[in-house]
Amino acid sequence: MGVILKLALRNITEHRAKTIIIALFIVFGTAIVILGNSFLESVNRGLERDFRANYTGDITIGASLPEGMIADIFGANETSFTGNIPQIPPLSDLDKVEKVLAGTKGISETTKLIAAKALMVKGLEFDFAQLFDDDSVSFIDAPVFMLFAGEEDTYFKTFGGQHIVEGRNIDYHSEENEILVDMRLKTKFSKFFKEELKVGDSVLVAGANTQGVVRDAVIVGFFTPPNEHSAMFQTVYAKPDFARAFGDLTYASTLEEELPEGIDTSMSDFNEEDLFGEDELFGDMISDDQSQVLSSGEIDFNAILGDTSLRDQLNKTADGSWHYIQVKVSNPHEAESIISSLNKTFQEEGIQARALNWKKAAATYTSSLAGINILFNILVIVLAVVVFIIIMNTMVVSIIERTSEIGTMRAIGTEKSFVRLLFFTEATLVTIVSAITGTILALIIAFIFNGLEFTITNDVAKMILGGGQIQFRPTPLIVILTIFIASAGSFLSNIYPVSSALKVTPLKALSKGGE
Repeated sequence: MGVILKLALRNITEHRAKTIIIALFIVFGTAIVILGNSFLESVNRGLERDFRANYTGDITIGASLPEGMIADIFGANETSFTGNIPQIPPLSDLDKVEKVLAGTKGISETTKLIAAKALMVKGLEFDFAQLFDDDSVSFIDAPVFMLFAGEEDTYFKTFGGQHIVEGRNIDYHSEENEILVDMRLKTKFSKFFKEELKVGDSVLVAGANTQGVVRDAVIVGFFTPPNEHSAMFQTVYAKPDFARAFGDLTYASTLEEELPEGIDTSMSDFNEEDLFGEDELFGDMISDDQSQVLSSGEIDFNAILGDTSLRDQLNKTADGSWHYIQVKVSNPHEAESIISSLNKTFQEEGIQARALNWKKAAATYTSSLAGINILFNILVIVLAVVVFIIIMNTMVVSIIERTSEIGTMRAIGTEKSFVRLLFFTEATLVTIVSAITGTILALIIAFIFNGLEFTITNDVAKMILGGGQIQFRPTPLIVILTIFIASAGSFLSNIYPVSSALKVTPLKALSKGGE
């Protein structure tokens, strides 16, 4: 082996031009792969830490979804168009789920959440059409936000990293609809409406995914997120009774079997003839005088709909209804096994619930990162194929030029296995040295770039990239895998040219060398 190593080193130095060409491709290819994977690792780990600590917990438990619906803490969507506005379904088996959680080991904290999307407006009305004449803003700048309402005694203990910069936190015992507003939303509101928001301002909150739900609220404070570089959409915190209307958590959506006692479910005592017969109800409403719309006769319009107490009752928000239970575990590494155990229990006991990990609970964000991961992996594969082809072509040329050398070794009795091992040793040495050099280059670039603390402020870019701070976090696993893949690629790129050269007979090889 020592002889082969010496010969390999001698051949590498003698053919330094081609060696340098091959080495440079490996160096830059290794650096690019390590930096790319380090960036994705930083994004994924940063997003996971942020969301598990501040928004989703380690486990999120929601209601079982009907076929064709997908949902996370940011809202619901349907895979097929039904014409209805999809809503996050409430947890109907809340008591049963809590009982299961109470008997599950490894759980450290639990809280409940109501989530909805909403829009903030100041004043009784606003004409959005006038904004289209202003080129400085677009509809994407509208003050839309995530409305989160947590359980009074547990939510801010579980997710309590908000930094209040003005005012105070919401008071759950206040009779007013108090809201705590993200500073990013304050900035966006000022840009969009050309008007400042202040503590104590009364605003209107309109549901973004509901039909006509509008409530007034009072701003009691402004906060910055626990992670200043968070990819999380701007958020407003409110009390549960305020948020339930925007989350469609009414008795109509949560009532399953029993209706409130004493409520008449019939529409009224009028039949179809009474409602639409020309001679009965509406006859008095039509006058011979076309200029007169209604007759002077007195009509009890309230009686047309009959008893509306059922409708009024079902439209009330359902106290005690929630979208999600969020869980933190003692050991984050056990989260997946606990999720599997919970889902198995839910299925066995017929509980209409599902336990999700943080990725599925924040699928709106993680799906965009998954797309970036796929795109990057495709680019890495393309890069690897290109580098592989270039190295193989360079090796083919190099070995063809060394045909006479191969013929000489074969003529003096050298076995094919020795020649093959010699060329593979040369390739391995070049690859390892080049890959290590590429790794050092990547680490230097990462260190310099991380020191610059480069950040982005665009909300869309932050959502796509999983955060506002761009960092490279190379791990030992990334480095080892990259060097291994580079070595394997180099090995494979040598198989064809070496095998082709060994097929040439020693006499033919020597004659070519003489030519």
